[in-house]
Amino acid sequence: MISSAEVRLHSSRESCWVIISGKAYDVTSFLDQHPGGSNAILRFAGKDATAEYEPIHPDGTLDKHLTKDQHLGPVEMSNGPEQAQISLPAFAQAAEKNESTNKQTPLSVLQNLDEFEIEARKVLSEKARIYYSSASDTLFSQTNNRSAFAKISLRPRMLRNVARVSMRRTIMGCHSSLPVFIAPAALAKLGHPDGELCLVRGAVRHDIPYCPSTYSSIAHAELTKCLQEERKSNEGRGALFFQLYAPINKREGTLKLIADAKALDYQALVVTVDSAVIGKREADEKYKAMLDYESGISNPQSSHMLHNFNPNPPVPRGAHSSTLEWDDLKWIREAWGARPIILKGLATVEDVEEAARRGVEGVYLSNHGGRQLDFAPSSLHTLLEIRTFRPDLFEQLEVYVDGGYRRGTDVIKALCLGARAVGLGRPFMYSLSGYGTEGVCRAIEILSDEIQTTMRLMGVTDVDQLNTSYVNTALLKLEMPHLDQERMLGKL
Repeated sequence: MISSAEVRLHSSRESCWVIISGKAYDVTSFLDQHPGGSNAILRFAGKDATAEYEPIHPDGTLDKHLTKDQHLGPVEMSNGPEQAQISLPAFAQAAEKNESTNKQTPLSVLQNLDEFEIEARKVLSEKARIYYSSASDTLFSQTNNRSAFAKISLRPRMLRNVARVSMRRTIMGCHSSLPVFIAPAALAKLGHPDGELCLVRGAVRHDIPYCPSTYSSIAHAELTKCLQEERKSNEGRGALFFQLYAPINKREGTLKLIADAKALDYQALVVTVDSAVIGKREADEKYKAMLDYESGISNPQSSHMLHNFNPNPPVPRGAHSSTLEWDDLKWIREAWGARPIILKGLATVEDVEEAARRGVEGVYLSNHGGRQLDFAPSSLHTLLEIRTFRPDLFEQLEVYVDGGYRRGTDVIKALCLGARAVGLGRPFMYSLSGYGTEGVCRAIEILSDEIQTTMRLMGVTDVDQLNTSYVNTALLKLEMPHLDQERMLGKL
């Protein structure tokens, strides 16, 4: 049995121990491998990190990343003066309390998806609120995602029988009752103890697909188990897709993740390609910097690099592989097999052309919710770019979109331009944060009501009937790039 006093002696970069769930771990050699940076661990060097660790890491994470000899054993947590007083810095304590005087609105009263964010802010910790809402640099891409919808108007047709409508779609090879799916968004346990389980339950109960993040705070195996259990007790089917970030150890790490996804029977592989480095999310980084400052950490990562010259330094902000390229799709396909591969994060018609040449089943137009490259186009812009310069590509692969979609009218506009389905991420994170599984279900119900109401008011009875004749894109077309359409059409 290790004493808490002994753990406190190992509180530096040179020897860093932490306590998690009553056990001590030597994480010294793991500091520079941690995806969130070494500071996130060093704040708790020699201390109990359980409260920080548990909401954001799935079961089995320690076994996955630490060797047996780094598992030091149980800690005797005494009640005397020897025991370490473990708490977040003053700045974080004040933020974590987040004691709102606003009373939460009854779930049945909420009328649109934006209201879930308002309600979630009443209960989320400062850390969670910043993580869920942050975007890169000037926030242009994030705000442009929303403003783009105002540049397309609808062209309804009248005097049609719209008593019955069908919103059904096949998404990445799986049935869906709606032309929407739950998009990848990490760390749902920051918002609710059940985390991503809420999203699985909602997806099955309403028969739509869900694509969990690589960084799900619930283990992917647990999500599969939940899916199976929900299917037994509900009429819905649902489906799970596997979002893949290629790790720094690109080939070995990617093949391991693919093998895990296949073993768990995930139905499609969604390869995220816009994250060679992490975008500069200033709200997130300012929060972490203040934590470091109040913890007494004076940017040890920089000083450590100065005193330990590395001829092959790591890529700044490089949490994932920075060498993923088109030719890698060949061995990714061989490992994954015949089920759909979707490339997530494409933002130009040229890259969609290349994706078609490489034989993937679909592309997923996205600027990562404005969290990666600032001033990257919205998915609506890229969708119209494809429709304008290479409309034939819609016949060669399926096109999915996300980024700022909040209304049924937003979804309809994307479908009119050729999108197969629309992904939503933040709205579901906010809905589960405020209300758990029931919040997720209510959000889906609101979206379903808005989509079918829009269809009826437009004179459409099936989503397959939607096309460009139902939208006026003149304003958005003013923002199209100047490309040579004849040259592009002759490329393939």
